[in-house]
Amino acid sequence: MNLDADTTDRPLVLIVDDDEEVRFALRELLLSVGLDACCFGSTQELLRADLPQRPGCLILDVRMPGASGLDLQQHLVMNGNTRPIVFLTGHGDIAMTVQAMKAGAVDFLTKPVRDQALLDAVTAAIEKDITQRTTAHRVREHIDRYATLTPREREVLREVVKGRLNKQIAFDLGISEITVKLHRGNATRKLQAGSVGQLIRIWESLPAELRGKLADYTKG
Repeated sequence: MNLDADTTDRPLVLIVDDDEEVRFALRELLLSVGLDACCFGSTQELLRADLPQRPGCLILDVRMPGASGLDLQQHLVMNGNTRPIVFLTGHGDIAMTVQAMKAGAVDFLTKPVRDQALLDAVTAAIEKDITQRTTAHRVREHIDRYATLTPREREVLREVVKGRLNKQIAFDLGISEITVKLHRGNATRKLQAGSVGQLIRIWESLPAELRGKLADYTKG
């Protein structure tokens, strides 16, 4: 497969297993249901690859030469990579299962596995990734729009989402109620919010450190 062909939103499943026969069988199974798949013989091989930014998931063995599948999971988590993982191994135990699931794995399956059980797990993982990507895209949009607000508009927004009335905000900030309405309207328009409820949801979606910067500003 040409990994440079990343102009599609078609899901891509990444298979990491040191057994070539297993890799081939898994790839053929996924292709049979219309899913793109590409294979890697080790965690190092995957990490060296220039992967396209497509939705999908990992099917990951646990015990492999070099870094294990659990090591790879930990590496991805530490680097903020939330691509869902389905573990498929012939050497699993309860401790491994608990570790993998606590770290966010979608499922932990043992070989041999029924085709439908694996496909169900992969489908759930892909759906999870699509949801995560959609949410992350929406948050990035909110951050970009928030960046267009003036410091005063951010101050007013912070008070609005706390449920304070315009006259209360005006008193606290030492400005007129008309000015509060102006800043509130500008913030609402820039954030493309249709209601106070939407303003609150947008505010809560912003990273905590970004909201913290506003708090630091108001203290100063």
